[in-house]
Amino acid sequence: RSVNTFGMETVNKRDPAGGRAVPAERERSENTKKTVIIVGASSGIGYETALRLVGRGFSVINISRTPCSMQQVKNYAADVTVGDTLEKAMADAVQAAGGLYALIYSAGCSMAAPIEYAEEKDYRYLFDVNYFGALRALRCAVPHLKKRGGRVIFVSSMGGTFPIAFDSFYSSSKAAVDMLAKAAAIELEPYHILVSSVQPGGTSTGFTFKRKIYPDEENREYAAKLKRATAALANMEQGGLSAGEVAKQVADVLCDKHPPLSVRCGGMSKFYAAVKRVLPESATQYINKKAYKQ
Repeated sequence: RSVNTFGMETVNKRDPAGGRAVPAERERSENTKKTVIIVGASSGIGYETALRLVGRGFSVINISRTPCSMQQVKNYAADVTVGDTLEKAMADAVQAAGGLYALIYSAGCSMAAPIEYAEEKDYRYLFDVNYFGALRALRCAVPHLKKRGGRVIFVSSMGGTFPIAFDSFYSSSKAAVDMLAKAAAIELEPYHILVSSVQPGGTSTGFTFKRKIYPDEENREYAAKLKRATAALANMEQGGLSAGEVAKQVADVLCDKHPPLSVRCGGMSKFYAAVKRVLPESATQYINKKAYKQ
């Protein structure tokens, strides 16, 4: 093991040809000309992913409303919900970089509200960020990736597999992202574009405190249940994985020669996924209700 200039440990990998260790410096050299665009690298999982990819020698570009504070990351401003700002930022970024190796979509938002009383503008905005933003970024990236092949990674959520009480729109959007990844993987494989979905469970970031939560008066008869559910969710997130752990998984998938179509982050996520495969739907629904104190 060695420590790179960013203070992160790097592990010498085995050379498949000779069985010898490949120096970390050689891996960095191999990645130097590979440009990765991260949509949403200004904070949280996206920021930590940028940190790890810079440490592994990639050239990293951030596209978001707020710039990434890392000096080694180039920034382009865009709001995925506003006009064609995303498309313009991606076109400018790829042109300046001279090509594109990978797209990582890490933008997202969440809201806690009863389905019955949620306002259309709120859940449409959520889908614009979580799903349609991912779709638009993918459509922008594909023409560039088709030239030499490359990677696409969507940062999704276990919420797309296990519904989150009173955060149904978030769960639905992440399920849609997971299905987009599976469908895109089939379409793009002939062009040597590999698509993956990384699904973290509860993760301790500022995302918890940015969630839009409807006030009691708007939740009406659901108010008490929604309050318990959001408190349980916040506790689950802040007591869960670190953003760095998820980011390492994203970076590992990016560097994997044969990346998985979908990967779950953390032991508990893998456990719940295994349980879901063997238990009947009614049992997993019961477990889920208990997790959110319903």
